[in-house]
Amino acid sequence: MGSVEPIAVYVHTPFCPSKCGYCDFNSYAMTGEIVERTVRATVLEIERSPWRGRPAKTVFFGGGTPTFLEAGQLERILLAVVAAHPPVDGAEVTSEANPGTVDIPKFRDMRAMGFDRVSLGAQSFDSSDLLRLGRVHEPGHIGRAVQAARDAGFENLNLDLMFALPGQSMRGWEQNLRLALAMGPEHLSLYCLTIEPNTRYYRYHLKGMLDLPDDEAQVAMYDRAVEACEGAGFRQYEVSNFARPGFESRHNLCYWRAEEYAAYGPGAVGRVGRRRWTNTKHPVRYCEAVEAGAELACEVEDVDDQALRTERLMLGLRLNEGLELDGLAVSESGLSGCVAAGWLTLGEGRATLTPAGRHVLNEVAVRLL
Repeated sequence: MGSVEPIAVYVHTPFCPSKCGYCDFNSYAMTGEIVERTVRATVLEIERSPWRGRPAKTVFFGGGTPTFLEAGQLERILLAVVAAHPPVDGAEVTSEANPGTVDIPKFRDMRAMGFDRVSLGAQSFDSSDLLRLGRVHEPGHIGRAVQAARDAGFENLNLDLMFALPGQSMRGWEQNLRLALAMGPEHLSLYCLTIEPNTRYYRYHLKGMLDLPDDEAQVAMYDRAVEACEGAGFRQYEVSNFARPGFESRHNLCYWRAEEYAAYGPGAVGRVGRRRWTNTKHPVRYCEAVEAGAELACEVEDVDDQALRTERLMLGLRLNEGLELDGLAVSESGLSGCVAAGWLTLGEGRATLTPAGRHVLNEVAVRLL
């Protein structure tokens, strides 16, 4: 059977009620038979997994919008995961959720299945922000979704928020932070809007149609977020992530520590050993490949030592625990230069970004490499 070391498991659900203007994830506004067909194909892929037998230390359903699926469909996929990757004691089992596509019965069903963590894509509490982003939910849906999750028994809840949105002011961002913190989540993920190629926002940006906050305003918004979260008892443990002690996302920590993860579903990306792959992305072509017993990967990479080193460095720098330097062979001159610039501190065999260093993360990584 090979290694039985526990592994992180990711399941991709590619369906959404609509495609948001900023989104470059593998997601499709599709309904009908293709949804059930994709569920069947995902279950079949998991049942045939070459990594079958390796216990799951974390399970994460992402998307798209996993809660777009019916509760019974989610359960069939989760049961397949549990059969292929028996969870270790206390394994973290997360599902992303859109505040506009959940209800109390579905959350109750999910809690009963074994999901113990929910990540709600709130993004903003301002209706004009949500309209510009193309989100299907309204501000009022967020509070109802949080309450529904609590009523269903979820004691580990994350809210995603975005800042530096078109037309967003510091005042608007501070209001979003206040409202999010008032809902009492255990975890907050706070992301700066990035304009990705192949998105509607990218086309708008090229035409000068997006009124985006400038770099200085983005930095100020980020610093305000750190200050507000720490003042509310949250600990920053990664560049964009804040948690109450003990509620850090264990699944995402696997990524940031460059650990192995199996991945299933259309467009899912995984890495086990030196093999990194991306599954066929379009749901129809993915289903056809599974049903034919054909190769599912549309991209495969043999990750060599240099690539692993780069990955460990780029991801490890993001963590507040710091980057373990042992075996990384970083540039000594780059390291000393970053320390002198006030971007890094050294201690106990680790290099840790300072608050100033977090604003120049990519520059630090380049210098260390």
